Amino acid sequence: MRHFDFSPLYRSTVGFDRLFTMLDSLGQPDQSQTYPPYNIERTGENAYRITMAVAGFDESDLSVEARENTLTIKGEKSEEKGEETQFLHRGIAKRAFERRFQLADHVEIKSASLKNGLLHVDLLRNIPETAKPRRIEITAAASQPKQIEAQTA
Repeated sequence: MRHFDFSPLYRSTVGFDRLFTMLDSLGQPDQSQTYPPYNIERTGENAYRITMAVAGFDESDLSVEARENTLTIKGEKSEEKGEETQFLHRGIAKRAFERRFQLADHVEIKSASLKNGLLHVDLLRNIPETAKPRRIEITAAASQPKQIEAQTA
């Protein structure tokens, strides 16, 4: 993939640096980010859900944080204290992860729940009334009654 240099555009634009960073990162996808698997689904006109498979993690091992337009989900498994177990095969991953999602403007996190090893994060796009398109009523201009002038000859 080619790498584009957006630095000349930084000089003539204000507030688009996040957009340029996102475009730049699209050209270089991170192939190592495959754990944990997740789905993004649309559940309504303005509602979305991120479902992440977090088998083996408890509520206390997970953190969901929203900052500006970024949703960060972290998982860090605490060390189990107690009896020492000898594994013959270990297929359930216990490694820590951090997954970031870029959110569009006006997207809010409604809730997060953990059920059957799946973390569900429900999102809602709540567009303020000032940003919604509005219909402007067209009215006819008020017309003045015309006066007819008579000319005498």
